[in-house]
Amino acid sequence: MNPHAYAVILAGGKGERFWPLSTSKRPKQLLDLVGDKALIAQAVERVGELIPPDHVFVVTNADIVEATRACLPQLPKENIVGEPMGRDTAAAVALACVLVEKKDPKGVFCILTADHVMKNLDVFNRTLSESMELASQQDVLITMGIRPLHPDTGFGYINVNEALAWDGETEFHSVKNFEEKPDLVKAKNFVESGTYYWNSGMFIWSAHSLRLALTRYCPALVRMMDRVKNSIGTEQFIDVLRREYEQLSKISIDYALMEKASNIVMAVGTFDWDDVGSWPALEHHFPADEDGNTRIGQTEVLDCSGNIILSRDHLTACIGVKDLVVVQADGVTLVCPKERAQDIKKLVKALHERGDCEALL
Repeated sequence: MNPHAYAVILAGGKGERFWPLSTSKRPKQLLDLVGDKALIAQAVERVGELIPPDHVFVVTNADIVEATRACLPQLPKENIVGEPMGRDTAAAVALACVLVEKKDPKGVFCILTADHVMKNLDVFNRTLSESMELASQQDVLITMGIRPLHPDTGFGYINVNEALAWDGETEFHSVKNFEEKPDLVKAKNFVESGTYYWNSGMFIWSAHSLRLALTRYCPALVRMMDRVKNSIGTEQFIDVLRREYEQLSKISIDYALMEKASNIVMAVGTFDWDDVGSWPALEHHFPADEDGNTRIGQTEVLDCSGNIILSRDHLTACIGVKDLVVVQADGVTLVCPKERAQDIKKLVKALHERGDCEALL
């Protein structure tokens, strides 16, 4: 075990695409959507072979810090930190960097997210371990790419050069460029080229290398880090963090840093990986009946096919429908075509604007 190895798990999302089961008070990372534990608990356990609990940090929303701590009793309470407001992943990564720096200036850490599901954990741990080894030896920013199994328009892509020389089992490449979520034609071309990988949103770097890169490309974040650093562990921390976050713009780490820096390396992840982003993802993790219906909880169907039906509160029955998402939870029923599942986020926004449904959101 590397004594300077750390993990920071980003768990600040609202999981709106899993409404009505996921709500602001109980977002998807706190749900056992896949498996018998909350997704955040699975994410922490996943790195347990490489990183001890006191070296694991969780960055989440301020209003669910206590609920997150309840899911993760093995972590020190102070390692679960709440962002006062959402400022996208660049701010969260900068906060992660200063948390690690404060504890260990020689720290090397990975950025993981709370809503991924993985199998072949021995392969994942080997890839992560070798990536941390490379990051401790060289001034590089490592992102993890997944070899695409099919053309997918829901992921960003990473285009890479030839493999780098490395005395290990993990394959590393320098990165040519990043591509946003493509249309289907582009996605097919990416997959056929053999040089494009799914962008997993996982990163590995030393605190030193990340600070150098942020200093060059994101000076406002470094100013925030420096002002927050001395307050960590004091009663002033929450107030200082809020004051600094109020001054930051919303921007992802991809836009703010990864698409600009020249020392980007990609590790090829050959383990089974799924970004559980919306209801259709559950089809990959639950068995379907003979008509292709994924049924979870108390359900009954007649002449139905290709549906995803979840009902935890009471019986939900469907007749003669196909390719729908049907969810019953907490007194709310959602029905939509599977192909429109991404629009659930728009629906939640509209309900917020109505102003009379806050208790259900």
